[in-house]
Amino acid sequence: MSDQGTQTQEPQREAMEYDIVIVGAGPAGLAAAIKLKQLGEKEGREISVCVLEKGSEVGAHIMSGAVVDPIALNELIPDWKEKGAPLNTPVTQDRFYVLGKAGAIRVPNFTMPKLMSNHGAYAVSLGNVCRWLGEQAEALGVEIYPGFAASEVLYREDGSVKGVVAGVMGIDHEGNKKPEYEPGVELLGKYVFIAEGVRGSLAKQIINGFDLSKDRCPQKFGIGIKELWDVKPENHKPGQVTHTMGWPLGTKTGGGTFMYHLENNQVAVGFVVHLNYTNPYLSPYNEFQRFKHHPLVADVLEGGRRVAYGARAITEGGFQSVPKLSFPGGALIGCSAGFVNLPRIKGSHNAMKTGMLAAQEAFKAIGEGRQGDELTSYQIAYENSWVYQDLKRVRNVKPLWSKLGLVGGLVLGGIDMWMHQLFGRGFLGTIKHGKPDYATLMEASKSKKIDYPKPDGKLSFDRLTNVSFSATNHEEDQPVHLCLKDPSIPISQNLPKYDEPAQRYCPAGVYEVLTDENGKNPRFQINAQNCVHCKTCDIKDPAQNINWCVPQGGEGPNYPNM
Repeated sequence: MSDQGTQTQEPQREAMEYDIVIVGAGPAGLAAAIKLKQLGEKEGREISVCVLEKGSEVGAHIMSGAVVDPIALNELIPDWKEKGAPLNTPVTQDRFYVLGKAGAIRVPNFTMPKLMSNHGAYAVSLGNVCRWLGEQAEALGVEIYPGFAASEVLYREDGSVKGVVAGVMGIDHEGNKKPEYEPGVELLGKYVFIAEGVRGSLAKQIINGFDLSKDRCPQKFGIGIKELWDVKPENHKPGQVTHTMGWPLGTKTGGGTFMYHLENNQVAVGFVVHLNYTNPYLSPYNEFQRFKHHPLVADVLEGGRRVAYGARAITEGGFQSVPKLSFPGGALIGCSAGFVNLPRIKGSHNAMKTGMLAAQEAFKAIGEGRQGDELTSYQIAYENSWVYQDLKRVRNVKPLWSKLGLVGGLVLGGIDMWMHQLFGRGFLGTIKHGKPDYATLMEASKSKKIDYPKPDGKLSFDRLTNVSFSATNHEEDQPVHLCLKDPSIPISQNLPKYDEPAQRYCPAGVYEVLTDENGKNPRFQINAQNCVHCKTCDIKDPAQNINWCVPQGGEGPNYPNM
């Protein structure tokens, strides 16, 4: 008797075809989807659009400050107020400070270029804004699939991108297929938009595969760490926006902080550290916890209650680091390419606009009967847009800060921005960024250890307690999504040279160096279930040995309103 009938047949992948496949339901991906459907309605032409989202719902993985400039939203949905967009708290007051350990010097607003003003902007939950954008997109006929992690790029025979594989489930931690194994679905598009956000796993493959960063500066990054607090009504000032620099980072390590008074007695407080820092003993998370004890912050949070926590990498390279935006078969939009205006700490308006620009060019191409080619007109549209100008006029702030430190960078960067404000051009040309962030660490033997105070449980908290406020969850019986190219490197190289900085740069306690009872025989442990998908490890690891991949769809943080 043949054993053919007893063999387990490999499930076949289903293939679904669309005009446009969009990976990521953030501001860029959703704006692109809405724009495509609007263009279809305007011209009486049907266009099919699919949006894939690795989070359990739209907004689950969205983490941002956020003060939103509505310029792109005004273009996309002019009647957003009437349609109930959750932009409910206009900025009423801008405050800028340089901090010392116990005091603060306020920088007069009149010394700041107009572009730094938040007048007309809104303090929001970007996650809730994305949820609302998702509703608008679905009402137009966009198909959105949350819980679908895109894990593989698919290519045509000519090498162009034709789609992605998403929704692979049911593989155990050793790579074996479990009884509930699902092979995923092939989502095929005439064009594919990559809108994964900062350091997306597919974006990284595509940028490297098509050499899209050729002749550009290396992308630069920061890590943003945020808590959401319910504060006492007497401490709440709706629309007040505060930014600080200086303590506790000092004058050489780049970074800054924000405190945004939202609606319903809520305050978002956050801390940004530029990932080109040099001291391997620095812990961005512990710097943030220390910062909250400054009187400027403690007076607001005292007696309040932390209700949410999260962390996310930020693109900081700006103008000099934006890669080529088109590739055969698709486009990079939003923070997959990196459009954050660093001094403003704003990127959602630029992300939305680039999604809209790519949508216009892809819609035009499909109308001409094209597919799978390169949307070179998208690059041209970007270079003729206000996004390009927004980044160009602040392009020297980050490299000046990196080269000259806080004081020199602040002064010269401010002068350069004023020149652009007054005369439309600066006097410094375009200053290039230095080496990539993973290459900036000094050896531990040449660095000063940092003694961080213990958290008090009222204003400051340990990492694992805070991670519980991100609602992060990963099924443990699946492949670890934090992949080591060489498992020996953390102990053999990073530990003796840098005291394995992953123990400190991770804001979720994912990485540990454990020893035996005698303090010997160190081993590297990855607690992948803690991961909040910030991507810092993928960026900062000095050996570039950690490759962040998507876990099963729907896993990771579940931010309610970050």
